[in-house]
Amino acid sequence: MKNKTNITTYRRAVAVFGLMAVATCTSLVANAQTTKEQQMREHLSKLMSSKDSTDKQALYTELHQLAASNNELDMMMASNYYYQLGRTKVVDSLGKAELQKFPKGFAARREAVEPVYKETTAKGMEQAYLKWVAAFPPEKFRTGAVEDDLQYDYVRSAIANLYAKEKNTAKAIQYINELAVDFWKGNAYMGISNIFYANGDLPLAEKYGRMAMENADSYRDGKKGDSNAAKFAASGYPGLASAYANILFEEKKYNEALQYSEKAYKESKGFNPQISYRYAQILIGLNRSAEAYPILEAVVKSGRANPEMAKTFKEQYIKKNGSDAGYEQFAASLRKAYLDDLQKRLNHDMVKEQAAQFTLTDLNGKSVSLSDYKGKVVILDFWATWCGPCKASFPAMQMAQNKFANDPNVQFLFIHTWERVPDATTDARNYITEHKFNFEVLMDLRDKVTKKNNVVSSYNVNGIPAKFVIDPDGNIRFKLTGFDGSNEAAVDELSLMIEMAKKTKA
Repeated sequence: MKNKTNITTYRRAVAVFGLMAVATCTSLVANAQTTKEQQMREHLSKLMSSKDSTDKQALYTELHQLAASNNELDMMMASNYYYQLGRTKVVDSLGKAELQKFPKGFAARREAVEPVYKETTAKGMEQAYLKWVAAFPPEKFRTGAVEDDLQYDYVRSAIANLYAKEKNTAKAIQYINELAVDFWKGNAYMGISNIFYANGDLPLAEKYGRMAMENADSYRDGKKGDSNAAKFAASGYPGLASAYANILFEEKKYNEALQYSEKAYKESKGFNPQISYRYAQILIGLNRSAEAYPILEAVVKSGRANPEMAKTFKEQYIKKNGSDAGYEQFAASLRKAYLDDLQKRLNHDMVKEQAAQFTLTDLNGKSVSLSDYKGKVVILDFWATWCGPCKASFPAMQMAQNKFANDPNVQFLFIHTWERVPDATTDARNYITEHKFNFEVLMDLRDKVTKKNNVVSSYNVNGIPAKFVIDPDGNIRFKLTGFDGSNEAAVDELSLMIEMAKKTKA
């Protein structure tokens, strides 16, 4: 199970850059479509957005024709629009028809690759991959889209990473060097660089870290166009440059590390505590503590400093002031300012909407209803085992739950939804057990009639992780989507939301 979790992370490339996992099964980037296909999509989108009943009828007529086409790409287009229209039963029916009509097509290829990811050894995965490629050769699926070979690269990267973890370096390098989709290479290179780093192989970690950074750099400033693929690749540059700088720092190549860390720090969009902290560390390593101090102070002021960052800041405070005199008061003033700003933002973000009632079963088959917790503050966390950001947020959620463990008026419910495996309950149980989370997990399984996950739909969720804070009177007070990677800030934010929700009781 552990291997499966790791592999899923690499398959869902968007998670690496902290993007929210979405419910749809669309590709990572928009297809490099032909003019005809693009015109058709624009035409269908225009019909779909129209309020004219004639246009709606025309939309369904054209979708029906696409669904009956002998071209699988037409069927896929129809399925996409039916999904957007909420016609999940039609989508399900089309999916089955597509598999029957095109037994060697796109849908069949997607279904056939699943067993490959279930292999627990690199050799086993490699053998399964070779059989899959023989049955579904890449050249038969090329449509002119920039990500045509991405399905194959996901597996190649997964195999390379497994071989790297097993310390079979030659095989790891063989597979990572077989990547075909250029815009995704930076993501994959940094993945294997991290494994080499964990293995203590700093030269290889540096080599592939640099390749990752240079790949992203090649897409910056529109060097390779402004497509979604190019923007995706370019967006990773600050994080990749910072990670590369960290490797150089470990190798005591401080001046070279500074060059890339400074770039990452200056070019990062928005405040990133990890990039800022790494930059400050390198400055300290070069005996430039005076320059590092305000950067560390900004990290602490943001409320997103982890214990290591806070410790480093205290050390630099002592170095700057000659002793720790006044530090506790200064740190307290920074935290107060941060919490005051957070309070103001949450006052603005607070809503009052009736929470949808539901009854679900937990991992042991016990029936649980939202109404069971009337009079308490309830935190709902919609998640899935395939969702990278969902799982990344769990350590923070465990910290928050632990904080309120002795409060009888607060209840956390973790609702697994949008399942992608036949036995989602076992899948969820295995993940929670393996990672030792003591969460109350409820299963929002797909309805056999509507083909929808009814509870997540009733909360109008478009992407996960999605969290809701419900007050004692059953009103939604706060909504949260995604996760920015800071456990401490997430706990602070959620804690304040809970306390504010408590005070709203009539």
